[in-house]
Amino acid sequence: MMNRMIVGNLVHRPLRSLISVVAVALEVTLILLIVGLSLGMLQDNRTRTAGIGADVLVLPPGSSFIAGLTGAPMPIKIGGVLAKLPHVKSVAPVITQISSAGTLEIIAGIDLPSYESMSAGFRYLEGGPFQGPNDVLVDDLFAKSKHARVGDTIEILNNKFRISGIVERGKGGRKFVPLNTLQDLIGAKDKATVFYLKLDDPANADAVVDEIKSVPGMERYVSNSMASYLAMMTTSNYPGLSTFINVVVGISVVIGFIVIFQAMYTAVMERTREIGILKSMGASKLYIVNVVLRETVLLALGGIVLGIVVSLAARAALAHKFPLLQVVVDGGWIVRATLIATAGAIAGALYPAFKAAQKDPIDALAYE
Repeated sequence: MMNRMIVGNLVHRPLRSLISVVAVALEVTLILLIVGLSLGMLQDNRTRTAGIGADVLVLPPGSSFIAGLTGAPMPIKIGGVLAKLPHVKSVAPVITQISSAGTLEIIAGIDLPSYESMSAGFRYLEGGPFQGPNDVLVDDLFAKSKHARVGDTIEILNNKFRISGIVERGKGGRKFVPLNTLQDLIGAKDKATVFYLKLDDPANADAVVDEIKSVPGMERYVSNSMASYLAMMTTSNYPGLSTFINVVVGISVVIGFIVIFQAMYTAVMERTREIGILKSMGASKLYIVNVVLRETVLLALGGIVLGIVVSLAARAALAHKFPLLQVVVDGGWIVRATLIATAGAIAGALYPAFKAAQKDPIDALAYE
């Protein structure tokens, strides 16, 4: 009986019920999409860094673990020192430069043979390696997003480059140019911003890191095993990212709270006589509160389902329209968004529910 009455109340005011459902859906969608974008960029960066295949990396003094935020470039001759350490099979110097033309991206200058020695090398989907100093390799996601083909010309750091090859994603950057070319472009001849080390056994990574720190003059350099470096790539370690996510969640909760509060408060005012009838028939205060909260939960569940569906559809649309954007909508955040939306909706309905429970049945019956 109660459930039938609750459904009847919602159907009786379809527009208000729809607005409440849409508000909760907006709350869920905001959480899942904006958090998903943040986590997607983080996960994409972690995956591409791991794909390089190195076991240890060495950065200049004062460097951050955030890709591209390194200290002043290091002399490339340091690579020779690192190559002589026990367990080191090969060293790959890389120089990077942040480009803000169009979108923020990191351009990687690589020595192709040593870079490919870190893993099985690039898998060429089209074309092949550098043929000249003004050649560039791009990954398949960049090529797809720009409809680029081998032989096309693209602009990097105000210079024209010919696409010599399109490679499978996941090997560090999205654009790779010859090491010497990028050194000349940014005025860092014989410099590198990171050295990647391939070891005889990844289990020796910590020992090699300790060995690097014991080399005279290398104490200030930032060296890490790739495993520990990747482990630092979390939302809590990225400056401001956790705060940003918390702000997004907070705004979403406020939206859901206000709309549910307004909807349920208005519903209680409009159903004053109905509440009076229920109380005159012996309905307890707890019964009245239960009716209002059940209505709220039903609205919240409808909004949550709609929000999840919209988020998944939006993720698919974004992936098709903007291949470089990675949106992660995982089960963990779906559960969190569900709990957050439900809690916010119930919080918004508590005052109207208790106000309804406190109404005097005689006054309620006399209410016009």
